[in-house]
This record gives sequence, C-alpha cells and structure tokens, in this order.
Amino acid sequence: MRQPAKQPASASDRASRPAGAVRRPAPRRYLPPLLRRAWYGLNQAFRRRIAHLGLTPDQYTVLRNLAETEPDGLTQKELCERMASDANTMAALIERMEAAGFLRRESDRTDRRAKRAQLEPLGADRLAAAAGFALDLHAAILSVLPAAERATFLRQLEAVAGACQNALADSPRASGTPPKKSGPGRHASLAGQQPAG
Repeated sequence: MRQPAKQPASASDRASRPAGAVRRPAPRRYLPPLLRRAWYGLNQAFRRRIAHLGLTPDQYTVLRNLAETEPDGLTQKELCERMASDANTMAALIERMEAAGFLRRESDRTDRRAKRAQLEPLGADRLAAAAGFALDLHAAILSVLPAAERATFLRQLEAVAGACQNALADSPRASGTPPKKSGPGRHASLAGQQPAG
C-alpha cells in the first residue's frame, strides 16, 4: 500500500531549528522530582524572608498550629501528625523553641505522660511578624494559576498528599518484605508513576 506523502516542514519550523537538529519529544513529568522542586523552592524562599526574625519555616509552622489551637495547645504527637514529621525531629524542634522562649510545655490534663506545647508571648509576636511574609509568598506562588483554578489545585494537592501518606503506611519499615500492591482503590491515582529516585 502506498504511504501518504510526508508533508514538508514549514519555513518557520526550518528557521527555528538548526541544520541537522533532531526534534526531541517533550520531557515526561514525574511526580517525585516535581514535588521535591516545589517543596525545596517554597521552603528556601520562606526561610530567606523570615531569617531576620530568628525563625525557621518549621518553627513558624509550629507557632501557627499552636495559635490555631489556643488555649489548648498541642501535644508532640499531634504536632507530628499536623506537620508530617517524625517524633525525634519534633522533640528536638520543640526543645529548641522552648529554650528560645517561643513556647512552653505543660502536663496534659488527661494524660500526665504527655506534654502540651503552649504559645508564649514572644512566639505570638514572632508569628505575627512572619505571617505577612507567609501570605505574600503563598499569593505569589499561586498567582501562576488562574484564580478560578486555585482552590481546585489545592484540593487535588491535598488528595495527592493523602495518597502519599497511604503509600507510606502500606510500605514495610525493613527490607525483605514485599510491599502491598496498589489496587484500583485508594492508590489508583499513583498508578503508572515512576519510583522516586
């Protein structure tokens, strides 16, 4: 069967490509490096904007969570859940913030083994000073999306974050045990994605 004649490249196409250049397909987009680039850029940008206040992004997030839960405060476990952090990292973070006078720890009224972190006046002052920088950065980054799409994007990102947490829960801590396979249910959104690397 006779093949259809190949259409010649337009003049504009020929002018935009060097002689002998090979047209390459657009690079594929992978979830892990995109999430890493987004998080690293956001974290470092915010770090630079609030460095003069003597705060780090993680410290700001602790203060914001404590302010949102006043007057009850939060236990270390609750802060770990809200910030997707591990217990050792959170314990060291809270200890440094307590030493700096940003928060205090008190015994929990219902569980004496637990300590609840409470916002101190110095922490509240630093939070208020940093909040404007956080809001400005949030608005600047989301401005790349049409206003009508921003709420939908954040809901979708929340769903991706939840799927990542589900994948973590289903993954064994030690090597040697095969992980559970992702079926068509809650992990279906991750099907076809390349492994992190």
